[in-house]
Amino acid sequence: MHLVTYLGFQHTGEATLGSSFTVVSEGHTGDADVHWATARFARQCAAHREALAPVLDRLGAADEPAPERLHAQGLTTARTGPAGLLRDLLDLYQLVNLVDITWHLVTQAGSALRDHELLEAVDTCSTETTAQLDWLRMRMKTAAPQTLLVAT
Repeated sequence: MHLVTYLGFQHTGEATLGSSFTVVSEGHTGDADVHWATARFARQCAAHREALAPVLDRLGAADEPAPERLHAQGLTTARTGPAGLLRDLLDLYQLVNLVDITWHLVTQAGSALRDHELLEAVDTCSTETTAQLDWLRMRMKTAAPQTLLVAT
């Protein structure tokens, strides 16, 4: 059953995303909205991992190893300046999209299994992930004109 593989992928993905949110939060303290929102999102990622843990424990280990390239690179440093911030937000957006689509895939499998514990965990996590995407999209749209058109 590959569900366990993808739940493990999601668990790791949330860790990668959470640490990336922390990098951006700590790297852009001068932009208060970015600093506080990304710090909150990092805490949400930690809560998502906690929500998945009992399901992973119940389902046990995967029957086979995960596919070789089933992982995502996180951010290790924040860039500087307005263009750096925009690029950091874009990188976060890509990571959140990966986590978001994986929540949808897991939801489909959980529905087919009628696994209420899994679906309950996914419901809250997926909703928060969608809100993260919405915020990142809004923040990038707000920053883009000034960042891309005005020389600094």
